[in-house]
Amino acid sequence: MRIVSRQWSGVGKSIFGLALCAVLFAVCLSAEAQQSKKIPRIGILSSGSPSSKSADGLHQGLSELGYVDGKNISFEYRYADGDRSRLPTLASELVQLKVDVIVATGTQTAVAAKQATTTIPIVVGDAGDLVEAGIVASLARPGGNLTGSTRMAKDLNGKRMELLKETVPKASRVAVLMSSATTLRDRYEIKEIEAVARQLGLKLQPVDVADPKEFQSAYDSMVKEHADALIIFQGSLTNFYHKQLVELAVKNRLASMCEDFIFAEAGCLASYGPDTRYLWRRAAVFVDKILKGAKPGDLPVEQPKKFLFVINLKTAKHLGLTIPQKVLVRADRVIK
Repeated sequence: MRIVSRQWSGVGKSIFGLALCAVLFAVCLSAEAQQSKKIPRIGILSSGSPSSKSADGLHQGLSELGYVDGKNISFEYRYADGDRSRLPTLASELVQLKVDVIVATGTQTAVAAKQATTTIPIVVGDAGDLVEAGIVASLARPGGNLTGSTRMAKDLNGKRMELLKETVPKASRVAVLMSSATTLRDRYEIKEIEAVARQLGLKLQPVDVADPKEFQSAYDSMVKEHADALIIFQGSLTNFYHKQLVELAVKNRLASMCEDFIFAEAGCLASYGPDTRYLWRRAAVFVDKILKGAKPGDLPVEQPKKFLFVINLKTAKHLGLTIPQKVLVRADRVIK
């Protein structure tokens, strides 16, 4: 009995040892699998620079959805620093890196990304007319590999013109600064704004710029034609140089109306447009859905739902203007 017991004891130890090895092997495999698990990479393509912080809302939205940079998501950034000609090359770099999703910061960046790939999903966070740009079939059914949010909404430019007239009642001639780089959008906006200008008895002076070197001459022409006020169309060029453009408006004593609140923060007299921070948080929702298996072509492009009217009283004081009380009470934010 003692001999049998010793034999079984040896067998038992061998079995235990094998079982222990199997458990340890399984643990190692599991740990290795977790370490090798791919973290999705998001490529961010911007016509601006890191200082523009255009993707802050995206990061905030992703954080709210449980994404942590370096833990379960990572980012690759490509900035054109105001040089739109670099966008195709930067988009190609992101494609070569095989990122899981490309987030484009506007219409031109979206076009560059779309031309670079038809397979990698693209989310645009703050775009103009994507249909007219030819990169989605329709807002409801974009098709292809691109979706996201557009800042386009009915009558926005007309509303800006009305607010400008209410803010500066004595204005009779309004310059409209646009960039030839955003021709598609400008054609639509000029038609919309001309109709409202006629109703309000205002004369328009369209001024086109294609390069920062033309800014000074553009403002000189506004002053020469006795413009009372100015509307700045939003685009990749005007966005990147918005501080310089707003400073020139103040210097030339032009009451300016802009679209994005960042222009008002830089010194534009007033701004009215979609809440771009909200649009970027919505971009995070698109990214999340795509990472979980949704096809971008099946996700409808969203139009803005939240709008901000901002007035800069510092600029008003510098221009010697008194903002009517009925206008002030309608502002969502007043910069003092």
